[in-house]
Amino acid sequence: MKKSIGVLGLGKYGASLAETLYDLGQDVLIADHDEKTVRDMASKVTSAVCADLENEDEILALGLQNLDVVITCMSSNIAASIMCVTIAKEKGVPVVIAKASSPRMINLLTRLGADKIIFPEKEGGIRSAMILASQFIQDYFELDENLCMIELQPKKNWIGKNLIELDLRRKYNMNVAAIKNKGGYWGYVNPSQKLKEENLLMIIVEKNDIKRIQRLE
Repeated sequence: MKKSIGVLGLGKYGASLAETLYDLGQDVLIADHDEKTVRDMASKVTSAVCADLENEDEILALGLQNLDVVITCMSSNIAASIMCVTIAKEKGVPVVIAKASSPRMINLLTRLGADKIIFPEKEGGIRSAMILASQFIQDYFELDENLCMIELQPKKNWIGKNLIELDLRRKYNMNVAAIKNKGGYWGYVNPSQKLKEENLLMIIVEKNDIKRIQRLE
């Protein structure tokens, strides 16, 4: 279902996020204090507004109460982040997401009521560490506090066997959500399909079980 999403702050992260959300079919409102940036992005989103995101009146004029999701992306501007998150929560926006640049900022935005905090520096480091620590993990994404999704290359002794035989859910507490050939597209899993070397598995697993997967080597 199409959502109305506000992306406030158009640094590299915010601009990329807004453009991608619009390409995925969402209604996207963007706002930033830089006129050139707003003008350059205007054709890539639903609506674009030049606004001082530290100014209460200008934020109120954005009509955040009409949005399903508001995402603040000004992690280097604490004042603007505080103002935008506070107003979005006061106006009853169902989901308010905030980008943070430090643990202290995470704590502050959480106390203000942000529903989810994005901490790219930490998340990027965790993602890289997970990939580097295992020869089988190709990519890593956090879903929430306890669940993650990983792209997993089948272990050698899995090749030629199907998921029913491998019984990965019981042995490793992992659920296979999708499968693809390297360079191909993800598709639904046929549990009787025998795994090949060129396969990648999309796995949903609890974070506490990651070490068990890393020991697959």
